[in-house]
Amino acid sequence: MEAMERYLRATPIIDSDNRAIREKARDLTEACDTIPDKARSLFYFVRDDIKYNIYVPSDRPEYYIASRILALKEGFCVQKAVLLAALARAMEIPSRLHLAAIRNHLVPDKLKGFMGGNIFPTHGYDELYIEGKWVKVAPTFDLQMCRQNRLVPVEFDGKHDAVLPVYNLDGKPHIEYVEDRGSYEDLPFEKIRDWRIETFGPDFFDRMRQLIEDRKTKG
Repeated sequence: MEAMERYLRATPIIDSDNRAIREKARDLTEACDTIPDKARSLFYFVRDDIKYNIYVPSDRPEYYIASRILALKEGFCVQKAVLLAALARAMEIPSRLHLAAIRNHLVPDKLKGFMGGNIFPTHGYDELYIEGKWVKVAPTFDLQMCRQNRLVPVEFDGKHDAVLPVYNLDGKPHIEYVEDRGSYEDLPFEKIRDWRIETFGPDFFDRMRQLIEDRKTKG
C-alpha cells in the first residue's frame, strides 16, 4: 500500500485535510459499508450537487481548490474532479486526476464560436483505486443539466469505469476522446494553462474573464 500513499496525501489544491471536506465525506459515507459504496456516494454528490458551470474563473491555481469548489457548489470538469479526489482521499480511497482532450459534438454554437471549435483540450475526470484496480469516473454533468439537454447521465456502480458517453439520448454523437494526457497525483495547473493557450490562443484567459463578467452583468 506504500505505493498508494501519494494518492492519499492532501495537497494545497486537493485539500482532503480541510475540515469541511472531511465532514462532508463522512456525512456522505456514514451509511456505507464498503469502499465501492463509499465511492459511489461521493461520486453522485459531486455529479449532482456541484452544478456544472464552465463560466467560472480558471486562470489561477486557487480557483481549483477542492474546499472552494465545495463551498461554491459549482464548477467545470477539472474542478469537480479535484473535489471528488479530495473527498475520496478524506475517506482513505486513493485518487488521482486524469486529463484528456475531447471533442464535444453537442457544444452550443455560441460557446463553439468563442472557443473556435469543439475541442476541449483539458477535460478532467478521476481515477479511484477500488478493489485492487484504478477505476475511471467522470462526475462532470449534473443530472439536471443532462435532462435539460437530453444527455446520457454518467452512472457509477462503485466498481466499473464511468466516463462521458459517446452518444446522447437521441443517438447523436456527443463525446469523442481525442488524446490521452495522463494521470496526476495533484493538479498540473501549468500544463492545463499551456494546453488551453495552445488550443484557444494566448488571449484565452483574458477573453474568458471578460465573458464571465459580461454574463454576470446580464444576469
